[in-house]
Amino acid sequence: MKQPTSAGRSKNGAKAGRKTREDINQEARDRKREKKHRGHAPGSRATGTTAGSKGKGGAQAKDPRIGSKKPIPLGVNEAPVKKQPKPKSEKPMLSPQAELEMLENDERLDALLERLEEGEAISADDQAWVDAKLDRIDELMQQLGLSYDDDEEEEEEGQDDLMRLLKGGN
Repeated sequence: MKQPTSAGRSKNGAKAGRKTREDINQEARDRKREKKHRGHAPGSRATGTTAGSKGKGGAQAKDPRIGSKKPIPLGVNEAPVKKQPKPKSEKPMLSPQAELEMLENDERLDALLERLEEGEAISADDQAWVDAKLDRIDELMQQLGLSYDDDEEEEEEGQDDLMRLLKGGN
């Protein structure tokens, strides 16, 4: 008739290599629980304690919140006065004479002035640049005591002297 199938076997009598569904589920729950508890304990940053410092022994851990021990002078007179470094200018400082010569020999300025003399129109940026350079030349000439008028007056006086000599004046 019917023979009993596996009713007579117990759980221990099952194959040794296989795990039951309940065992697999329990292992998965354990892994999830272990994974959930990774990382630092809550509030560890504020308290300053770490898991590694607990096992050091009787030595008291240094509080990481405490900063530098360097003394800060509180009095106004106690602080040494530091000289402010001068900001470095883009161009090295030139004497007025050297700067004037540099501006007079500027090729771009000469080209733009020639275009203006010929009646050509130049852009507003170029015009502003030419005006700034001409103003700087005027300032430098005033500093050095030079002027364009002096050259013209000397030429006129020289012509007047020649005219007097030719006319037989003085």
